Amino acid sequence: MINLLFPLLTRDIPGTMPDEDVIKEYLKTQNSAYFDVLYKRYSGKIYGKSISLLKNEAKAADATQEIFMKILLNLSKFSGKSRFSTWIYSITYNFCIDLIRREKKDPSILVDDISRSHDKEEDVNDSFLLEMKVKRLKVILEEIPTMDKSILLMKYQDELSIKEISEMIAKSESAVKMKIKRAKQKFRKTYKEIYKED
Repeated sequence: MINLLFPLLTRDIPGTMPDEDVIKEYLKTQNSAYFDVLYKRYSGKIYGKSISLLKNEAKAADATQEIFMKILLNLSKFSGKSRFSTWIYSITYNFCIDLIRREKKDPSILVDDISRSHDKEEDVNDSFLLEMKVKRLKVILEEIPTMDKSILLMKYQDELSIKEISEMIAKSESAVKMKIKRAKQKFRKTYKEIYKED
């Protein structure tokens, strides 16, 4: 009864309270303090993801607000089958990719090129990406197509599993593996074009 008269303050929620418990409490009480906890935990990360894809601070800030609105409106749909952070990043990546696609009026950004039956290029070893200097890594990531950049960030920066990525982009696990392979090949090709002296 007290909570109805005096809304719960964010400081009253333990910082260690798991996301799933915060969500349950929010859905049960509709107390905005619980949603504020989720906002504080994830807004910086969502902004970071948005700016890395959209390459524009104002657009990333707007995207962060719109993404949180989507999260708020769809919170009851979170099933708990995946981690909450994975579910949030899925919304973030999909929102940003859709925005880029609309701005460029280019549906091919999300079209699979897996229909090619054989991939003649050799697979690129992970160490090629992982051992690269950060400055060069950033340069190459800015040059390759957005979807390739996204899938590489999901795999190597966010350390998502193939299964989690497949759920995020609504593709089969084999399609995700092929996308990662092709993205790594484009990454290496771009690297060789820019840094010919190596």
